[in-house]
Amino acid sequence: MEQSNHPFPAPEAVMRIFRQLNQIPRPSHHEERVADFLCQFAEQRGLDYQRDEQHCVVIRKPATPGYEKAEPIVVLNHMDMVCVGMDDPLNDPIVAKIDGEWMRAEGTSLGADNGIGLSMALAMLDDDSIVHGPIEVITTTNEEDGMTGAAGLAPDFIRGRKVINLDSEDYDTITTGAAGALLQQHRLPMEVIKAPGGKRRWYRITITGGKGGHSGVDINKGRASAVMMAWAVLSAIYNEFDLLLAAIDVGEANASIASSAQMIITVPSGEAAEFVKQQEETFNEWIAEEYGETDPDVRCHVEKVNPCDTVISDDSFQRWMTCLEQLPQGVIKMSDDMPDTVETSNNVGRLYLDGDQLIVTTHTRSFNDDEKRAVAAEIAQAFTEAGGSSVTLMDAPAWREDQQAPFIKMTSDVFQDLLGWRPKMVAMHFVLEAGYFVEKYPGIQIASIGPRIVEPHSTSERVKLSTISDIWKVFVELLRRLAQQPLLS
Repeated sequence: MEQSNHPFPAPEAVMRIFRQLNQIPRPSHHEERVADFLCQFAEQRGLDYQRDEQHCVVIRKPATPGYEKAEPIVVLNHMDMVCVGMDDPLNDPIVAKIDGEWMRAEGTSLGADNGIGLSMALAMLDDDSIVHGPIEVITTTNEEDGMTGAAGLAPDFIRGRKVINLDSEDYDTITTGAAGALLQQHRLPMEVIKAPGGKRRWYRITITGGKGGHSGVDINKGRASAVMMAWAVLSAIYNEFDLLLAAIDVGEANASIASSAQMIITVPSGEAAEFVKQQEETFNEWIAEEYGETDPDVRCHVEKVNPCDTVISDDSFQRWMTCLEQLPQGVIKMSDDMPDTVETSNNVGRLYLDGDQLIVTTHTRSFNDDEKRAVAAEIAQAFTEAGGSSVTLMDAPAWREDQQAPFIKMTSDVFQDLLGWRPKMVAMHFVLEAGYFVEKYPGIQIASIGPRIVEPHSTSERVKLSTISDIWKVFVELLRRLAQQPLLS
C-alpha cells in the first residue's frame, strides 16, 4: 500500500546529503573516502565518533534534553554500494535524475541501497528539533560483498539493544527476518597455450541487455543469468565446431544476477562462414524462447575480432564447463512455512579469467544455515573434483525477529498512526547484517524499514520519492516514542 499526502516528495535535508554521498565513490572494499566524510560530518557538529580498522563508523549524539536516561537507540546502515554500469567505480560520481515519481541514475546503479537510509540517519543527526534518547548511528563497510565490517565489529562498539535498520527496500513492510548467506570464491587452474596457427577466424560473443538485479530479492523472477547463458552458448558452439576459448568475462558483482558477458573464441576458417551466418540468430531465438517474458531485452551478438596470442587448452575448457554445469542457479527450494518466500537459492555472480586461473563466485542464501552450508559444500566439491579450490568470503547467519515483541509492535503502530495503514511483517530472501548483530550483541532487537527501492544492484535501480518522505516521518516519530519509554534505572 502506498499513500502519501505530502506535497514535497522527499525531505530536502535527506536529498541534500544523498547528493553529497553520490559524489563520493563507494564500491565495496573501497569505503575509506565515505568513512572520511562521516567522520568529518561528526567533527563539524561536535559529535563523538569512533572508526574501527574496517572503517566502520559509529557517531553518537546525546539525548534531547530531558530524555538523557532513555534507552539508547542504534540506527544501522552500510556505506558501500553495488556499482553497476560504471566505467571507473573508484572515481565516477553518480548522476541522479528525477523521473516523475521516481529518482534513478543515468546509466548506472543509483546507490539508494543504502545511501537513502544513510542520508536519513545523517539528516536526523543534523536536526536538533527531533526528539530522541541517546543515539548511536552505526555505518558498516562491505555489506554488499562479504559483510566483513559487521563481522569484525568489537563487542563494545555499540551500547544500544534496539536497532532501527534503514536498509529495507519494501516500503510497506517491516523486515523481521533475513536469509543467511555464504559467499565463496572458487579458483580453477587453466592451462594457457599458444594460439594455433593456420586459417582460423576469431569472434567476440557478447550478451547484453539483461535486467540483472539483486541476487536475493530478484532470484525467483526467472531472469536470465549471463553466466548460465554463456555456458549454454559455448556448449552449443563446442558441440558443433572446433572451438577454442581465449577470453571470458561474465557478470558485474558478486551480489548481482549477471546481466552481461563477453567471450572471445576461435574456430577453423572452413566452419566460420556458416557460424557467423547462423549462430547469432540461433542464439537469439533460444534466448527469446527461454527469457522472452521475464527478460525481453537480452541479446547475443557475434562480431569478428583480431587474433589473440593464447587460448586455454581443450582439456581445461572441458573441465570448467563440466564444473559449471553442476552449479545451481536460481531457486533451490521454496519455504514450507513462509508463503511465496524462497527458502534456499544460489547465484553465480562472476566468472572471469585471471591469468591462468578461472575465477568464479557463488552466493548461496537460505533461512536454514545448515542447508545453506550443505549447498555451498556441494558447490565447493564440484570445484575440488575439477582440480580447483574454494574459499569462503562470508558466512552470514540467518535472522528471525519475534514479530510480537513490543518494539516491533510499536514500529507497526507508528505506520498505522501516521500513514493510515499497517505494514506487513516479513522475512526476506536478502541478507542483512542483523544476523551478525544478533550473534555479537546479546538481547538485541531489530526492526528494518525503508523506502520503495526497485531493482537494486542494477542500472534500473530507482527509489520512489514519496516513500522517502513517509519513511522519514515514521523514523522520526519512532525515535520520539522510544525516547518516552520508561526511563532506565
